[in-house]
Amino acid sequence: MGEYCTCGAKLPPDARFCHKCGKPQYDEPLFQIPPEEVEPTADVAASVAVPAAAKGGISFHNSVAVRVGFMAAGIMTLLLAFPIPSFLAAIWQLFLLPAGGFFSVYLYGRRTGEPVSVRAGARMGWITGVFCFAIMTVFFTVSVIQIASSDGLPAFFREMVNQRGTPDLMNQFNEILSSPAGVATLLFGMLLVFFVMLTVLPVVGGALGAKVLEKE
Repeated sequence: MGEYCTCGAKLPPDARFCHKCGKPQYDEPLFQIPPEEVEPTADVAASVAVPAAAKGGISFHNSVAVRVGFMAAGIMTLLLAFPIPSFLAAIWQLFLLPAGGFFSVYLYGRRTGEPVSVRAGARMGWITGVFCFAIMTVFFTVSVIQIASSDGLPAFFREMVNQRGTPDLMNQFNEILSSPAGVATLLFGMLLVFFVMLTVLPVVGGALGAKVLEKE
């Protein structure tokens, strides 16, 4: 900046404008307007957040997989509790448990928009099965407490075996139920069978679902 303006007026030090004619003495602007920041809409944020959650793979650390697995397990548990004739119960379970794994893979694919491999589908079925086992264990525990507080577990199991079992099976159960340790062993064995059945079959259904949906 010079000491004189083009109009001939003498300028004071660091003057930005001529006090006589008003001419600016600097070429750069006095201030800059920062660009306006636009917040992403809910749809854009969801489209970015979902693939980010899916990048970690299907596991219990994936919030989307956990929510989908819990939802599918809840639906599967309700359908398992649906009253059905005893001779169809086994067929119903063999159909419903793999279908739950299949359904969870379908929901996960729709939620994330990402393709699911067979291995990832099996993991999705595993998560669904673990949640189903946890829910069923809560119901099983409540039922055991109610039975133990009324007629007692040994009497309940003896009545169940009398209705469906043979005399040899009844004698074996009497030996098992004669001690608290035997009753505890029987309950643990039932939970172990539940765990295997409620996790392995959804894993098969999840892997099958991923294979079928991969072709579409």
